[in-house]
Amino acid sequence: MITIGGRAHTIEEIKKVGRLNSPFAEISLDDPERIKTELVELGELKTEFGMYYLAHYPNAGNPNDLNNLRQNFLPKIKQLISLSADLDIRKGTMHFWMDKRWAEASVIAAKIEMLAELVDYAKSCQLVLCLENLSARHDSFSTFFEAIPDLRMTMDIGHGELLSKENTAYGFMENVFSKIAHVHVHDNRGGNSVKDDLHLSLGDGIVDYPRILSILKDKGYQSTITMEVKPEDMPHTRKEVEAYICTGDDR
Repeated sequence: MITIGGRAHTIEEIKKVGRLNSPFAEISLDDPERIKTELVELGELKTEFGMYYLAHYPNAGNPNDLNNLRQNFLPKIKQLISLSADLDIRKGTMHFWMDKRWAEASVIAAKIEMLAELVDYAKSCQLVLCLENLSARHDSFSTFFEAIPDLRMTMDIGHGELLSKENTAYGFMENVFSKIAHVHVHDNRGGNSVKDDLHLSLGDGIVDYPRILSILKDKGYQSTITMEVKPEDMPHTRKEVEAYICTGDDR
């Protein structure tokens, strides 16, 4: 079954998502030292609200600085994956920009090597690592999937509306559907920059969610969906999603 949860960037937002009776919260795990100080409280909140967590890891910084990625980003993500295991988190989303329209072949090759290492480490911690789409399209993702069989995808439908004439979700569903293990939903009005990534409630932008969610349902998607909107917008967004798909509570 499809399970709908909410995005939570802070402890207070976790509480708000919990009060909405969400089966899970996708929480920000970005600073290992801070997360260590919050582990006890995070565990208590999970028990209090009877929910589980998914992880959302931090951005990589300069996507072409391979030395920084190897020396700093990889060790940081490994620490966060270990902390995820302490919270019994089984699925995590990360950004690792690799749009082959602009990234050099040598950079992509180096990133494949690094990402394979992270996927193996996550697997040892019983966590499925999912790569989230930013500007990249299905052909860029296919390169990674072919090289790393255990890598999975977080299909961000809102991001798919940016920097593209047609939402890239259609291409992902058509070409790499079997790799989609998680979905993000939020709305926007299109555009070509970070400032256009508005994270609006569904229906407040131009993304054709009725069509996209119907295709997702017809193709047999059976996993998690995170509402990446403000907690106060989640009840409406949930209704919009449920209008086109059947939901349940399945990890």
